[in-house]
Amino acid sequence: MHNTRNVTQDLIWLGANDRRLALFENVYPIPNGISYNSYLLLDDKTVLFDTVDSAVRHQFFENLRFALNGRALDYIVIHHMEPDHCSELAALLQQHPETTVVCNAQTKKMIEQFFELNLPAEKYLLIKEGDSLCTGKHTLQFVAAPMVHWPEVMMTYDATAKILFSADAFGTFGALNGNIFADEVPFEREYLDEARRYYTNIVGKYGQQVQNVLKKAATLDIAMICPLHGFIWRQNLNFILEKYTKWATYEPEEKAVMIAYGSIYGNTANAAEILATKLAEKGVKNIRLYDVSVTHPSYIISDAFRCAALVFAAPTYNGGIFVNMDNLLRELTAHNLQNRTIALLDNGTWAAMAGKQMAEEIAKWKNCTVLEPTVSLKSTLKAEQIEALDTLAATLCQTL
Repeated sequence: MHNTRNVTQDLIWLGANDRRLALFENVYPIPNGISYNSYLLLDDKTVLFDTVDSAVRHQFFENLRFALNGRALDYIVIHHMEPDHCSELAALLQQHPETTVVCNAQTKKMIEQFFELNLPAEKYLLIKEGDSLCTGKHTLQFVAAPMVHWPEVMMTYDATAKILFSADAFGTFGALNGNIFADEVPFEREYLDEARRYYTNIVGKYGQQVQNVLKKAATLDIAMICPLHGFIWRQNLNFILEKYTKWATYEPEEKAVMIAYGSIYGNTANAAEILATKLAEKGVKNIRLYDVSVTHPSYIISDAFRCAALVFAAPTYNGGIFVNMDNLLRELTAHNLQNRTIALLDNGTWAAMAGKQMAEEIAKWKNCTVLEPTVSLKSTLKAEQIEALDTLAATLCQTL
C-alpha cells in the first residue's frame, strides 16, 4: 500500500523509512533509523527527484505508482550518486523506459560506473550550473554543489515554488514518523543533535564547500528546503541556515565544554569527572562528558563542533595514546575541526607519552589553542593535584 504526503499541491513526498538499519554508511549508529526522501513534481511534465536505497525499494515503487496515477514519468533528476539515493535508478528506468535522466557530466560518468545501462545519448539531458528546465508551470534551475559531499553533487531550485532540493545538505538522522516537516516536531529539542551529528560526520570536512553553497543559496528566494534525509523545512529557515553557517565556518554553537576521556581502570575517568564538577561549580552549563570506549565517535565529533572548549584525557597505552582516544583524535583531524580551545590530561604509570602525542595530533588542527601545562597523572589523581584541576577549570572558564 502506498504511503505518500503532499509537500505542495503538485509536489509529492515519495520517501520511505528504514528502522532496521543499525549503521548508516556501515559506520554511524542510527538508533532511530533513517529516512530516504524522494519527490515527484506533477506538472505538464512529471519530474522525479532522486530514488531511494534498495532497502526500501518496494515502498518507493508503490508510492511512485500511486502518485503517477497512470502518467508517464518524463524526467528523473539525479542530485547525488551515492547508492542510498540512486540504487534504484536501473530498476526505475526498466519500469519507465520513457524517462529522460537529468544530470551533469560527472554524474553521467558515475551512472556508467555503478550501472551497465548503455543508455543512448538522447536519454540524457546533461545540464550544468545556471541551466534551467521548464516543466510547464515550473522552472527548475540547477546549482552546482561540489564536495557537499561528493564531487558530482548538484541542487535544484524550483523558481516557481521557491523550493530548494538540497541533496544531502540540511539532512537529519532518524526515520520520519508521519511528520515530514520540521515545524511539525519539537526540532530543536529532539532532533537538532541528530541534525548536527549528520552534518559534522557526513559533510563536516567540507566546510569551505558548504560555505560556497550557502553563498549561492543567499541569492535565491527560498521558501522551502527539501533534503534527501530527514525533515522538510518550510518555516523558520533562518534557524537551520544559521546552524549550517556556524558548522561550516567551524564556529562553536555554545560557550560550553566537552570532555572526552579514555580510561582503563577508572583513574583517568575519575579525574575527568572531578574536572567536570569543578567546571559546573564555576557556572559552565551543558557540559558533555564522554567515555571514548563506550560512545561512538560520531556523537563526540558532533559535540566537538558544538562546544567552544574541549578536554581530552587519556592514559598511555603501548607507548602511545589509548587506542580509542587515538581513533577519536584522528577522526577529528579528518573532519577538519578548527577554532577551539583545548586542554589535555594524560596518565602514565611509568612512561607518560599520551599527552605529548595528543598534542602532536591536535597541532594539525587549524586555529586551535592548547592550554599549558598538560595535567599529568602518575597512575592515580593525588590530593595535591586537585589544585591543578581547579586551575584548569578556571582557565577554561576564562576562555569561554
